[in-house]
Amino acid sequence: MTYSNSIASSRQKYSTRNQNSTAFHERAKTLGPVSNTIILIVLACLLGLLYLTQVTKTNTFSYQINSLETQQAQLQTQHDQLEVDSTRLQSIERVANSPVTQQLATVTPAAVAKN
Repeated sequence: MTYSNSIASSRQKYSTRNQNSTAFHERAKTLGPVSNTIILIVLACLLGLLYLTQVTKTNTFSYQINSLETQQAQLQTQHDQLEVDSTRLQSIERVANSPVTQQLATVTPAAVAKN
C-alpha cells in the first residue's frame, strides 16, 4: 500500500464517495466584550468632543451678544439724554416766544441786595 492509498483509506471512514473530507462551518462574526467596551468609550469621547465644540460656539456667540447689549444700553442712555436736552432747549425757546411772555413787562434790577 502506498502513502496516498493509506491516507485515502483512512478518510473513507468519515466521508463517502465524491465528498470533501473537510467541512467548513461559518461562524457568526461577533465582537467580544473588550471590543464592545473600546467602541463605547470611543463613541462617548466623540460625543463629548461634539458637546464641547457646541458649548464653545455658544459661549462665543454669548460674548458677542453681551457686547452688543452693552453697546445698545449705552446708546439708549445717550438717546434719552439727548431727548432731555432737546426738550429743555425747545422749552426755553417756546417760553421766550409764547404770547404770554410777550405781554409781560421787562424789569431791570434797581439795586443789588447786600448782606
